[in-house]
Amino acid sequence: MADKKTESSIEQALERIEILVHEMEEGKLPLEDIISRFEEGSELVKACQKKLELAEERIKIILRNSAGPSGLADFDESRE
Repeated sequence: MADKKTESSIEQALERIEILVHEMEEGKLPLEDIISRFEEGSELVKACQKKLELAEERIKIILRNSAGPSGLADFDESRE
């Protein structure tokens, strides 16, 4: 079963990133505020990437456990 707290925090991080990008694109902020928002957004992106990497590893484990050693399939990023 999916971890709702993780999903929620990823969704919240993505929403916050969207807000930060919007605020920076408006062009009304002083340079220091833009830099602060960029820094916050960069940290959020890094955290999301880490969570997605962990999710990918979980998927690999689930596939390995359900299909046996010969059925291990790596996560195919090209499939949508």
